[in-house]
Amino acid sequence: MRARDLGITIGKNPTGPQNSITDVPGVTVGMVTLGGVETAGEPSAVNTGVTVIVPHDGIWDEPVFAGTHRLNGSGEMTGLEWVRESGELTSPIALTNTHSLGVVRDALVKEQVAKRGPGSYWCLPVVAETYDGQLNEINGHHVTEEHLFKALRSATSELPAEGNTGGGTGMICHEFKGGSGTSSRTIETSAGTFTLGVFVQANHGRRERLSVNGVPVGAIIGADAVPLPETPRHYEPGSGSIVVVVATDAPFLPHQLDRLAQRAALGVGKMGGAGEQYSGDLMIAFSTGNRGIPPYAWDENAATERAKIDVSMMAPQLMTAFFDLVIEATEEAILNCMVAANTLTGPFGVTAHAIDHDMLKRAMSAGPRADGH
Repeated sequence: MRARDLGITIGKNPTGPQNSITDVPGVTVGMVTLGGVETAGEPSAVNTGVTVIVPHDGIWDEPVFAGTHRLNGSGEMTGLEWVRESGELTSPIALTNTHSLGVVRDALVKEQVAKRGPGSYWCLPVVAETYDGQLNEINGHHVTEEHLFKALRSATSELPAEGNTGGGTGMICHEFKGGSGTSSRTIETSAGTFTLGVFVQANHGRRERLSVNGVPVGAIIGADAVPLPETPRHYEPGSGSIVVVVATDAPFLPHQLDRLAQRAALGVGKMGGAGEQYSGDLMIAFSTGNRGIPPYAWDENAATERAKIDVSMMAPQLMTAFFDLVIEATEEAILNCMVAANTLTGPFGVTAHAIDHDMLKRAMSAGPRADGH
C-alpha cells in the first residue's frame, strides 16, 4: 500500500514508472530485513536490517558527483568529509541502525577490496544510520557483514519494499510506525527527459506537526485516535533521525547537488519535520549524468593520458524546477514509508502504531482548517 493507492497525490509533476528511486537508470536497491512483522502485540527482540543504494554497477571504480546537506547533526553518515572535499561518491550508500553502522561500513570496505583486488588505495564508503532502539534490541548487534553482502547481491531496479523493511525496519516516523520509503519525479527539458528519485529512512518527527499537502494530519489523528509510542521520559519526542538519499540522471555538478540535498530538507520540513535537537537529519544527492567520464583517474598513467576531462552541467535556470521535484519526492517518500508500515511492538514493550488508512483518507478529504481540526 502506498499514498497514491489511498488517492493522495503530492505535487503536480509526473512520477517515474515505479514512483521510486530505482526509476533513475542504473540505480538499484537491495535490502535485508530482520523481523519487522507484527506478532499480535507480542514483543519482538529483533527489528532491524540494512539497505543498500547502488548508483550504478561500476561505482567501485567509477565515482559519481555528489553533494550533501545537514539539517541537524545528531546522527552519522560516514565518508561525508571526502564527499564535501572532492564532490565525489565512491561507494554504494548503505543505511542501517545506529549501532550497526561500523560493521556495515567495514563490510563495504571488504566488498570494495574484493571488487578491485590488491593495491595501495583507500576506501571511504558512505553509511548512514537512524536509531531503532525503541523497537529493536539495538545493543544485540544483530546486523552482520553477511547481511550487507546479501543486500548488495539482491540489489535490483525493481520497486523497493517500503515500511518495515531494510534499515528502516524498526523506525518510528511522526510517532506512527515509520521506516523505508521512496518516490520519483520526471522532467522534460530541451536536453531530454530526466528522472529524480528519493529514498528515505524515516525515524523522525512529532505527531502534532505532521502535515500532508497542508492538512494537519497529526493534529487530526491525535493520540486519542492512534496511541503514541510509550517511550521513556528522557526520550524527547521527535528524536530519532531521517536520512534522505537523492538520485538523478541529470548531469549536475557537486555544488548543484549540494543545493538539491538542501532542498530535500525542505521536503522534510513541509511534512512537519523540525530538525529536532536529537534528530540526525542528513541528506545526500548524487548524479549519474556524467557517467563514462570519471571525475579522476586511479593511476598515474591514466592521469597523464587524461589531463583534462569534459563534463556536462544542467543550466542554472532549471534549478528551481528540480528543487520542486526533490521537495515533492521527499514528501511522498516519507508518506509512503508510513502508509506501507505495519504496527510493531519492540522488545521493551514500546508499540509504534501504523497510521490508519481510513483515518488518513478522512483527514485528507476534510482539508486544512485554521483551528487544526
